[in-house]
Amino acid sequence: MRSELRQMLRLAIPVIIAEIGWISMGIVDTVIVGPLGPAAIGAVGTGSIIFFGVIVFGMGMVLSLDTYVAQSFGAGRIDECHRWLFAGIQLSLVLSVGLVGISLVALMWLGYAGIHPDVYVLLKPYLGTLLWSVPPLLVYFVFRRYLQAINAVRPVMITLVTANIVNAVGNWVLVYGRWGFPELGVIGSAYATTFARIYLAAMLWFAIWQRERQQPSGLHDVPFTLDRVRMWALAKLGAPAATQLTLEVGVFAVVSAMAATIAPAAVAANQVVLNIVSFFFMIPLGMSSAAAVRVGQAVGRDDSQGVRRAGWAALGLTIAFALVMSLIYVVAPQPLLRLFTDDAIVLKVGATLLLICALFQPFDGAQVVATGALRGLGDTKTAMLLNLGAHWFIGLPVAYWLCFRRDWGVAGLWTGLTISLVLIGGTLIAVWNVRSRHVGAST
Repeated sequence: MRSELRQMLRLAIPVIIAEIGWISMGIVDTVIVGPLGPAAIGAVGTGSIIFFGVIVFGMGMVLSLDTYVAQSFGAGRIDECHRWLFAGIQLSLVLSVGLVGISLVALMWLGYAGIHPDVYVLLKPYLGTLLWSVPPLLVYFVFRRYLQAINAVRPVMITLVTANIVNAVGNWVLVYGRWGFPELGVIGSAYATTFARIYLAAMLWFAIWQRERQQPSGLHDVPFTLDRVRMWALAKLGAPAATQLTLEVGVFAVVSAMAATIAPAAVAANQVVLNIVSFFFMIPLGMSSAAAVRVGQAVGRDDSQGVRRAGWAALGLTIAFALVMSLIYVVAPQPLLRLFTDDAIVLKVGATLLLICALFQPFDGAQVVATGALRGLGDTKTAMLLNLGAHWFIGLPVAYWLCFRRDWGVAGLWTGLTISLVLIGGTLIAVWNVRSRHVGAST
């Protein structure tokens, strides 16, 4: 197990840094527009969540690359890794067309969502601008899944870190009109984020090209022709993962939309806490990606004991980290909240929300890592069904009732989410234990 822990951390740490780099873009956007007021914070935060609720389906579809590329790599079939890469690129381009079309239709109906007028007037143009980033973002995700599955995580980490610099400078210049550029406010933040996402895709393609140039592995020998069979295989395995992610992110998007109907201060508190929790969630999320790769590679080399070691190592590390974060949320919420705002009302509501977050933190970390470990086995349906049942049929109704019927406000929304996350996390740990034992018995 010690050896597995070391190898897991060696793979996971660069992935975690990359995940932190990814979420940091949204946090930087929120921090830079912070001086513009609670409405601007609410517009950028809510807009980012809604956009993520759309793009997450495409992200989930290409998560199937974790399974196919990792298992091919574990079996020593690098040629198959290349074929899955090309099929992933083709699938991402098809998905981009559909997702942009759906988003444009949804944008036209945004005004009927009951969003506070001060937030809505900034939210609509912000979202409209972000749609330009859908194609490069999906292609970036394909490149990233491929590189992670073949243990080439360093380029992913470096690209995310440097992309944050690009995004931060772009925000500083375009939001406030520096260096002779016009002062664009919230829309300037959307332009900066879009450019940073184009940079992400370009840099990872360069990393793949450079890796092939230095260590030829036959990538250029694989024709880039339409591969309907592999595209369908990716879509078939990826659809449950995409649905699961959409359900999970979607419930947070709905909660954010509910919070947006209360008051700008409630919207701001919700988004600030969501940024904090999302930032630290990147560590379990990175561990989840590493678990999917390590489990998938063990399956590829027919190592049944390695499958269980990989999954439990990732779960143990993640739960230990989550418990530490829960303690910090309870003992020292104010330093985290003051990174975003000094508004007294936002700080008070935010501290209450972080206390609620402390309750679900270990279960949230466990559920995402167990989801990744199961994906390494090729199981993407279990997490989907649990997210549908727990979030949408239990957590969300309870959240609505507590918020609007019992007058708990935004705290009621997060209490409902806590109930569903506890259910999902506990159940997925049990499912992983059973499924990994079954793999061990059958190999």
